[in-house]
Amino acid sequence: MRKTLSLLGLTALVLTGTLGCGTSTPQTPVAQPPAAPVDEPTSEEPPAAPADLPDPCALLPKADAETLADATLEEPVPIRETCTYTGAPTGPTAQVEIYVGDGAKKILDIDRELGHEFTALSGIGDEAHLENGMVFFSKRGVWVGIRLVRLTDDAENNKRLEQAARSAAGRL
Repeated sequence: MRKTLSLLGLTALVLTGTLGCGTSTPQTPVAQPPAAPVDEPTSEEPPAAPADLPDPCALLPKADAETLADATLEEPVPIRETCTYTGAPTGPTAQVEIYVGDGAKKILDIDRELGHEFTALSGIGDEAHLENGMVFFSKRGVWVGIRLVRLTDDAENNKRLEQAARSAAGRL
């Protein structure tokens, strides 16, 4: 019996050894990305807005944004050339966005290319246009766009958008 067990163990060892041996194609080494230099900062903060552009949150302070939205809004969230006020969780759906500089002009250009309808506004900066839910104006070469997101008819908000643009243009 011992001889049989020894023979079985030896056979198992030989079979396992031959299964593990064999030819295989060599693996190509995988290139690893270079490690980040230790002395460089890895900040997650967005780059600062250009110094010559106004602060979008200062152009439309919270009280004016709440008047525009006809709702209570949270504190502003500035990111580079934008400022966003979102509606309070307990209030109606509302959001006010302010864009300053090239971003505002780009939104206007894209909406024009898409064939959106605009109404020219007078007395606001050098040039001003009202679109459903958004107003654009330019003053001294700086473009500003103010968007209102509400679950109401855009026509209800046009007068408030125009007033917000007048207030912001006065601060520019």
